Amino acid sequence: MKPEIQELIELSHFYSQKKDFIIASRGNTSFKDKNHIYIKASGASLATIDETGFVQLDRKRLHLITEKTYSGDALECENQFKIDILNSRIHPEKGQQPSVETSLHDLMAFRFVVHTHSAKAYGLLCSKDVEKSTTDLFGDEVVFIPYVDPGYKLFKKAQDLIKAYRKRTGVEPQIILLQNHGIFVAADSMDEIYTLHDKVIDKLVGAIGKIPDLINVPINPAAAKVIPPIRMMLSANGLKTLKVINNSYYEKFLSSEAEYQKIATPFIPDAIIYCNSSFLYDEYFGDTDALLNKLSTKIETYVKTQLKTPKIICIKGIGCILVGDNALGVATLENVLNGICLVSLYSEKFGGQSPMTLHQVQFIDTWEVEQYSLALSMGTINGRADRKIAIVTGGAQGFGAGIVENLMENGANVVIADLNEEKGKELAQILNSGKGENKAFFVKTDVSDASSVENLMFQTVCEFGGLDILISNAGILRAGSLEEMTPETFELITKVNYSGYFLCAKYASAVMKTQNRYKPGYFTDIIQINSKSGLKGSNRNFAYSGGKFGGIGLTQSFALELMPSKIKVNAVCPGNFFDGPLWADPENGLFVQYLRTGKVPGAKTIDEVKHFYEAQVPAGRGCMPLDVMRAVYYIIEQEYETGQAVPVTGGQNMLS
Repeated sequence: MKPEIQELIELSHFYSQKKDFIIASRGNTSFKDKNHIYIKASGASLATIDETGFVQLDRKRLHLITEKTYSGDALECENQFKIDILNSRIHPEKGQQPSVETSLHDLMAFRFVVHTHSAKAYGLLCSKDVEKSTTDLFGDEVVFIPYVDPGYKLFKKAQDLIKAYRKRTGVEPQIILLQNHGIFVAADSMDEIYTLHDKVIDKLVGAIGKIPDLINVPINPAAAKVIPPIRMMLSANGLKTLKVINNSYYEKFLSSEAEYQKIATPFIPDAIIYCNSSFLYDEYFGDTDALLNKLSTKIETYVKTQLKTPKIICIKGIGCILVGDNALGVATLENVLNGICLVSLYSEKFGGQSPMTLHQVQFIDTWEVEQYSLALSMGTINGRADRKIAIVTGGAQGFGAGIVENLMENGANVVIADLNEEKGKELAQILNSGKGENKAFFVKTDVSDASSVENLMFQTVCEFGGLDILISNAGILRAGSLEEMTPETFELITKVNYSGYFLCAKYASAVMKTQNRYKPGYFTDIIQINSKSGLKGSNRNFAYSGGKFGGIGLTQSFALELMPSKIKVNAVCPGNFFDGPLWADPENGLFVQYLRTGKVPGAKTIDEVKHFYEAQVPAGRGCMPLDVMRAVYYIIEQEYETGQAVPVTGGQNMLS
């Protein structure tokens, strides 16, 4: 790798971590020598880019663009321009698309060019007094380019203004400010890039001064009744992921129609690319049915007129609802929307907001190059749980963690519900460190406490938009004979294993029923991870076995009640997971408990206890999470069976 490319990668990563510089990992970086330019490929993320994320182009071929005369038709002109950039690639076989700004990067007479999207810079560049304020702040230190549609027109405008700057000052420009479009900084070293950027931002900070701090605001509990129906309204062509957020900025801009208009019209191309060219707005006055009726009509009209689903729904009294194809898309929307609010606030310091014109918005809204970039950056999800929202109780370790990991691998957004906060957050962090477009989210939950379970459902709806799969896996086991078992221990086991399942089903089914009312043909699932001990009594383990027998009774009864709402309720009855903490914990695992209580006659060691139980399984081994997941996916994918207890015991328990 050329050392300059390594430096380019470092520059890219540095600015991707600066939240004020980059919106949605957008922005651009390049390096050039005498013969070639290396520029970030469309769709690549500055945060994760490596050598393969840059397109290498021949500068001599690029220079031919300056000599050509293109079609007078605007669309044909842009198409010809794009083709010439593509024809400049050294390795077209890789299929990478260079940025449409490649020629502008090539114009700047320095080795490194970095294009960023600072919210503070946008506050200036999207303001009414942009030209005067730019001159007052920077004088001849920058080239200011009034808004021009991206592509060939922008390149020609930049070329003319750079020539004029050279003639006027006798030097090459190193800073370009594009109205409604960001900052270009050019230099021959990384250090100088950093210095120039800091210089621009420092001047902007001085001019802007203090703005109100961002403060998170509690979400109205009514969101639990509003968000799942909206998700169903928007999921006609594939499940959507929704998130509701609220903070002091949103409360300000949703406080009145006049305030809302300060963010309603796009300031920047990225807002259009990621959030669409318009939002939906409504007000909540305490009647959820009335709000949903209004939103249903507005969504239907939006889809018919714009041929796409809305991505931002602003509701006074609730907050902003973000709508994406996946959790990655929703996170990007949150980043962009927060940026839009900041731009609006900053622009007040420069005479007020100056959003893009209708013509400019329409150009970006239909621009093929940007739509290609968006498609690449958003990625795709595939798998047997693609885009579904799942809760796994007891999901922080053991069987539960295995279920969570497999659901994530298969495209689900997963809520890890567990009392073990340390383990749950650690697992979520590990799962979210990958490159998937879905997300794991931890909620500390006590399944035996009604308010805790109700909060779990509320947090799930606010984070992902609804609920498709509840896997009731949380449970405890304390072995002991009638003489040894205390009433307190018996009640604890029953409370977690039996009553906990009831509470989870009660509050999960409320969300699922709400979804079904707005999409009657849509099936959801409640699945209890039961046990082989729910199919056959267990010696000196009656508290656990009795709760599991009761769980199958609940499953059958819930199934009868909930199937009219297309909620399937089933149980999976695994054999023993010998490798998990329930059995293998060296201090309180079942192997230790069973050895201590003498449940296995003649056993003197833990290995002898383990061998005793393995010998009872025709398959010769314990049950694994993947065995359970194969049964779970069967349950989810079929739409006919409900009320069943599916054994996954390796033949240890057989149906009769």
